[in-house]
Amino acid sequence: MPYFQVEDDVSDHHLLLVVEYMMDNMTHFTTFTLMEPHNAKSYRYIYFTCFLFLYVMILFLNIWLSVVIVLEKALHGPMYIFLCNLCVNDIYGTTAFYPKFLHDLIFNSYVIPSYMCAFQAFVVYTYVMCEYSTLAVMAYDRHVAICQPLDYHSKMNKFSCSILLSLCWVIPFLNMFIAVFLSSRLVPCRNHIDKLFCDNWSIVKLSCESTVINNIYGFIFISLYFSLVIVIMMSYIKLIIACKASLECRKKFWQTCVPHVISLINLTVAILFDTIYNRYGSSDFPVNLRMFLALEMIVVPPLFNPVIYGIKLSEVRKRVLKLCMNCTKDDKD
Repeated sequence: MPYFQVEDDVSDHHLLLVVEYMMDNMTHFTTFTLMEPHNAKSYRYIYFTCFLFLYVMILFLNIWLSVVIVLEKALHGPMYIFLCNLCVNDIYGTTAFYPKFLHDLIFNSYVIPSYMCAFQAFVVYTYVMCEYSTLAVMAYDRHVAICQPLDYHSKMNKFSCSILLSLCWVIPFLNMFIAVFLSSRLVPCRNHIDKLFCDNWSIVKLSCESTVINNIYGFIFISLYFSLVIVIMMSYIKLIIACKASLECRKKFWQTCVPHVISLINLTVAILFDTIYNRYGSSDFPVNLRMFLALEMIVVPPLFNPVIYGIKLSEVRKRVLKLCMNCTKDDKD
């Protein structure tokens, strides 16, 4: 009996040491590794050139459109103010990804501190939620302008526009403060994120603890924002029905609402791909497809939004061309 007792004590001691070792390892992850682009060592300078060009184009197009709206008094209406907010949000969201990714390509080091990873996830998610909120506000603006034109100036006054713009930023920030708080209480037992950038769900997946609360919260706010997409689409369907009787109304819808619909579909498809891959994606996916799914929401909406609005909105197009002509004249003088 004493022999067996000693053996049990030794095995318990070994088990305790193993548990303590595992706990130490779980708490020592101060940095995370990110996914390395396909053939990064061979093509990293090509990647760097392409992504730098994309980032410069995104900054140039969004800043240019914002400057045009700010400088031209004729574009100080609610619709153009919300469009300016969309451009500012695109600049804000892409700044979370491109500088870090370009740095990683140059130094061939795909490592990020845990606190910076949380911050990057916070910015990326608030960017996405603010994009949806702004598109929802723009849909409401068009609904009032087309269906209730006599009440437009009373409903879309400076005070109401300020409130709507504030909500576009405050609600996403509050949502993400809660999400980041919930993920920060989890202790990671792994340190590799299988994406080119950090997002909240990737951070949650690193933990070996129960993530039930995170899952419930994530499901709630994903459901809310996809419900918002359905409401926006229903409002546009209502606008299409309302515009059938009037040629002028159809023309107005085509010029002002079609860019909103394109931007909404564009963003929703990107987020849908990213959400499906995050939740159900497999490592057996082709590498190029995984990169595309991860990057679509960071590349496509910020690049195409200013182009779509610049082409379709006649007032914006005229003012952009006017500003370009003034700049060329100043250069010649």
